[in-house]
Amino acid sequence: MTIATGRADTRADTLLEDFGLTGDLLGLGGNPSDHRVVVAMSGGVDSTVTATVLHRAGYDVVGITLQLYDHGAAIKKKGACCAGQDIHDARRAAEAMGFPHYVLDYESRFRESVMEDFADTYLSGATPIPCVRCNQSVKFADLLKQAKQLGAACLATGHYIRRVDGPDGPELRRAADPGKDQSYFLFATTREQLDYLRFPLGGLTKDQTRQLAEAFGLEVADKPDSQDICFVPDGNYVDIVEKLRPGASAAGEIVHVDGRVLGTHDGVIRYTVGQRRGLKVATGEPLYVVRLDAPERQVIVGPREALGVRRIALHAVNWIGEGDLDALDGEPVLVKVRSTRPPVPAALSVENGKIGIALDEAEEGVAPGQAAVFYAPQGDASRVLGGGWITGTV
Repeated sequence: MTIATGRADTRADTLLEDFGLTGDLLGLGGNPSDHRVVVAMSGGVDSTVTATVLHRAGYDVVGITLQLYDHGAAIKKKGACCAGQDIHDARRAAEAMGFPHYVLDYESRFRESVMEDFADTYLSGATPIPCVRCNQSVKFADLLKQAKQLGAACLATGHYIRRVDGPDGPELRRAADPGKDQSYFLFATTREQLDYLRFPLGGLTKDQTRQLAEAFGLEVADKPDSQDICFVPDGNYVDIVEKLRPGASAAGEIVHVDGRVLGTHDGVIRYTVGQRRGLKVATGEPLYVVRLDAPERQVIVGPREALGVRRIALHAVNWIGEGDLDALDGEPVLVKVRSTRPPVPAALSVENGKIGIALDEAEEGVAPGQAAVFYAPQGDASRVLGGGWITGTV
């Protein structure tokens, strides 16, 4: 692997200027060479560009890649992360640029905190988001601790999200590129973590990142983005759940919301709230999965109007906005209940220490196990205020 020089090098400098990636990029002050920065390198184009930008700016960069699952089996899988070919790509990029790179074996930690939780969440009749769990319990916990032990001034990642210094401290804001914004998956980031984290690509579009990668001469410039959950080959999550929890696909009944038994299924883990395809029952009307009753092994279905919910119960809520959450009952917010949904108007509900959301308009397909992420309702609606895990709906 080679890093481009000459005309390409000049083009890279021009792009860095045009994209605002010059000066004190990380807000650390002083000379960049005085600051060690750990960069989380997954082997993809985003983290590799992040490391390259900071290295060129003069920071003392240390790359770290976490081996999260069986990299021997993952070598054959394109578009994975943190295993196999991706570890190789991260190592080669660091070698070419001349900064140290370490691979840390986090397989057991990842299995315990992410994969086991993934299986148990499906078994409970909920729909997990393993990427949030990984950020919450591995990348922004264990890796952040490792970065501090290496004497780094901060931990930088290639996530598409912005960190902005506000009047009361750092704020988390949605990325400049709405199509790549990852704020939904980073809602659990705490104030303490935000003090230490940096996201240099938050103001760029994906196209701009690839332009930089090409100008830098990076071999990963055209590398495709990861589309699937990293440890779920070909998107077949049922096989993973059954491997982790033998017997998970216990048969049961498909029941209409009016009480009629319409048929049978091969396991609650094969369904999620809002699903229409693959029900294999017919009543003459379109049917959707409305609710999953894991203890009774029932998949409850009904017409589309049965999907609408106005109130959402939450747990493990993370609040990074102003004020004390316990005193914010009725506070207006925008809320996102799926990663692919736009934020919609709602209000916080706080009663006897229980946190929830009251939506202005009913939303469909709100599934336990997913997240409800809060955004500021006024002024700059890009600000992330936190969020919580959905436990139930009304």
